[in-house]
Amino acid sequence: MNPTTTLNQTWLFLIIAWFIALASTLASLFFSEVMDLTPCVLCWYQRIFIFGLAIILLVGILTHDPYVIRYAMPFSLIGLLFALYHGLLFYGFIPENIQPCSQGVPCNDANMVLFDILPIPILSLLAFISITLLLVLASKGNNHES
Repeated sequence: MNPTTTLNQTWLFLIIAWFIALASTLASLFFSEVMDLTPCVLCWYQRIFIFGLAIILLVGILTHDPYVIRYAMPFSLIGLLFALYHGLLFYGFIPENIQPCSQGVPCNDANMVLFDILPIPILSLLAFISITLLLVLASKGNNHES
């Protein structure tokens, strides 16, 4: 494959990852500020990482920083772990005695469902999985990631 094509694909993957992070950030703010859904403890942790990803990826893209994947991947992986834990908690796979949401908004609240079919914790999990996969794909074409 042509090196220029590979480079263009790398940046395309990063732009798509940034768009997912931005959309997730805006959706999170919409849920809390417009729909008046108070975020639970795990939601706050996931917000930290998705908001951070939106900023890190944007700065990396605008400055053409070839190392942006190294900065973004830890945020994506840690956010993915929180989202996975939250999804397991939401569906009852994690026992009550080790749930972090004992005070305040419960992490498995019935209000955390969009359109009565799609749990918000699963949306977060899908966003972090997508971003992580896009970062892995981008790293394959990035010569600076070896």
